[in-house]
Amino acid sequence: MEIIPAIDLRGGKCVRLLQGDYARETVFGDDPAGMAKHWESQGAARLHAVDLDGARDGEPRNLDAVAAIVTAVRIPVELGGGMRTVQTARWALRIGLDRVIVGTAALNRQIAEEMAAGLGERVAASIDARNGMVAVRGWLETTEIKAVDLARELASIGYRTIVYTDISSDGMLRGPNLPAMRQMVEAVPGASVVASGGVTTVEDIQALKQAGVVGAIIGMALYTGKLTVQQALEAAC
Repeated sequence: MEIIPAIDLRGGKCVRLLQGDYARETVFGDDPAGMAKHWESQGAARLHAVDLDGARDGEPRNLDAVAAIVTAVRIPVELGGGMRTVQTARWALRIGLDRVIVGTAALNRQIAEEMAAGLGERVAASIDARNGMVAVRGWLETTEIKAVDLARELASIGYRTIVYTDISSDGMLRGPNLPAMRQMVEAVPGASVVASGGVTTVEDIQALKQAGVVGAIIGMALYTGKLTVQQALEAAC
């Protein structure tokens, strides 16, 4: 199972939000590239960057910081936040990203199909859920669409990786929503599920591995020192 440190960007800085609330922000540094190098030096084999401003505004706002991250490390970097069109996704990929993550735009069948057809393995889908229902626009809006239903639809049109975030767990250091993760894995047997939200202990990672996810995106636990990359890697073996 892959261990993926998260780098959330807002105003060019590394931050973390509690449950996606923009008013509950903690700044962990103003050098995203330096943070990326730190996680790489600790053994991370992939980084997950999120443009929080882009997720809210509908187009990337922190590409300079992302470009600096890509230049600073040798490991693959993926980016989500503001990927609403194929053109935007291609533009972002040109800076050297391994893949882009489409979230809000995945609800638009035409755009979702265009991205899957045009980008293949270089695009993954992000499904963020609050009480099992899909949330969009940087988690500012909750829809009436079930997360598992959207996942099945996206898998049917070619998405092979689903990043699933349980918003109620995100940033809270209380553990992941294991029942929701198991349900998602069962819903899309033809796709790989990456878990995000709440991962805090080695036991969380072991439980996620048993649940069948292929990766865990970890943020707050790493930034606060409750978990190290090395501990996470050992638990994922």
